[in-house]
Amino acid sequence: MRRLNAKPMTTPRSIVFFGSGAFGVPTLAALSKRYAIGAIVTQPDRPAGRGGKLTPTPIAEWAAAHVPDVPLYKPERVNQADLVATLRAMPAEAWVVIAFGQKLGRALLEGKFAMNLHGSILPRWRGAAPINAAILAGDLVAGNTVITLADKMDAGLVLGISRREVSPLWTAGELHDLLSQDGPDLVVEVLERHVAGTLAPTAQDESLVTLAGKMSKVDGWMRLSDGAEACRRRVHGLTPWPGVTAALNGEPLKLLRVCVDPEVVSNLPVGSLVDVQAGSVSCGGGACLRLLEVQPPGKRGMAWADFARGRAIESDAMLASAAPQSGGGAC
Repeated sequence: MRRLNAKPMTTPRSIVFFGSGAFGVPTLAALSKRYAIGAIVTQPDRPAGRGGKLTPTPIAEWAAAHVPDVPLYKPERVNQADLVATLRAMPAEAWVVIAFGQKLGRALLEGKFAMNLHGSILPRWRGAAPINAAILAGDLVAGNTVITLADKMDAGLVLGISRREVSPLWTAGELHDLLSQDGPDLVVEVLERHVAGTLAPTAQDESLVTLAGKMSKVDGWMRLSDGAEACRRRVHGLTPWPGVTAALNGEPLKLLRVCVDPEVVSNLPVGSLVDVQAGSVSCGGGACLRLLEVQPPGKRGMAWADFARGRAIESDAMLASAAPQSGGGAC
């Protein structure tokens, strides 16, 4: 272990916050009550929705509503010389970076105590989609790591870790929100240890590194033939985005929440609706997937029981799932 060279903070304590995504909002809110926020740096407004309306980041929205007097910067390039000079001139003792979306260069960071909150227990799941990756892999424990900033992505020294057990019923969206709520305590703990001069950063074990690449729409698939547990992971790991859409008797149906059916084993063809009332579907290996929440096109999500109650679903109904890079055929 080795200690950081940056000087501990002295009062008045001030923070510069870099962030864009919703993951950082709870931590920014907590920091704003405890420290002076010298500036907030986020991504520029981007077109969103069907109308392509310019929309601020979740961090920018929160800042405008709660700390309107704090300078808010939205640079296309955070490392441009004029912004670097402005930020470095601020009397802030610590920089906190959470889901910012741009790499902070050496000229910006030189001599600064800067930390990054990442949504995984590093070195597992470095990259853009660590929470999705944890559920897709069936991890039983997930968490956050606070690290120093490094040239290599998510490879900084570890300053602190939080952990929580993962329920098999949680989606990636739900785990995202829970881990974001865990962020404030962890970040404040690291800041307080920095103040006390007791931080003892540790290097990550490079032999244990796993990567979590960015998700895209083409990832929104599952194969019922892979088995019920594999399908559970994909549905939950890809919810709310990009989501998994199957076809019930040829009609699209988005799957929002499922579980491995503890009661039903089937030797019927893969995709057979074994129990219409329970929403049990035959999968590879004999175990069944129980559909708990679904979303028909143009409708809100609903419990399977509510969906089935309003439709005449035959006992020989079939659920077809899309395979990787396929056109959405049955498997």
